[in-house]
Amino acid sequence: MEGKKQSRHHHFVLVHGACHGAWCWYKVVPLLTQAGYKVTALDLAASGIHPKQVTELGSVSDYLAPLMELMTSLTGEEEKVILVGHSMGGVGISAAMEKFAEKVAVAVFEAAMMPAPHPVTLNYTENFMQCLKQMDFMDSQFSFHDGPENPPTSVLFGPKAMSTKLYQLSPPEDLTLGMMLIRPCPLFNDAETEAEIALTSEKYGSVPRAYVVCEADEIIKPDLQRWMIENNPTDDVKPISSADHMAMFSKPHELCTYLLELASKYA
Repeated sequence: MEGKKQSRHHHFVLVHGACHGAWCWYKVVPLLTQAGYKVTALDLAASGIHPKQVTELGSVSDYLAPLMELMTSLTGEEEKVILVGHSMGGVGISAAMEKFAEKVAVAVFEAAMMPAPHPVTLNYTENFMQCLKQMDFMDSQFSFHDGPENPPTSVLFGPKAMSTKLYQLSPPEDLTLGMMLIRPCPLFNDAETEAEIALTSEKYGSVPRAYVVCEADEIIKPDLQRWMIENNPTDDVKPISSADHMAMFSKPHELCTYLLELASKYA
């Protein structure tokens, strides 16, 4: 096993979605580690156990800083990474692909937002708005730190939204864990965010991409996931049946099997 680990070189970097943290990968990390891979699951700013509060974040760059710092720290061919972004984490890995394309072996979007490079029309704002149109936030709580006359600045998923839209096929223990550990997710100005994560065909477009379609997702529905793929085609697509939005909880073994297939393909 040690010999395999040394020959593969790839390093999985797992990026969580809105309101979640590194903790949501707790089933995935040991499965990938046991297969001989280095794995890093990180907390984005004001997420998980990261010390900042959501009110301290002024831009999407602040939110993504832990990911960018990690990518900056990686050196050498042995540190080529497989980026895995879940849900809103797709925005984060897209930004990392653009800035560190030479360090990424493949990027995997798990039921994730997947903006496209210019001049393709599927930019960040359109991608985000299409997601919002289909999302039912139910009892989720929005905060308006810039005043009620301005757009919300953060969102926290409510118990009903989590149990019926995100975790409906996941074990009840994982739903309970999630409700205990989620934190408010920042929401930023669309135009400013788009400017900060502007993607190009030369950099972002040079990185192989794969998409994991969660077939029972009730928050980013399969039709929307396929719409993103059709408008920004990927190199690989893997549908996982009976996977809710949290495939790392509802179908961890199927998810990891596919991640390992990709690691072998792009070795």
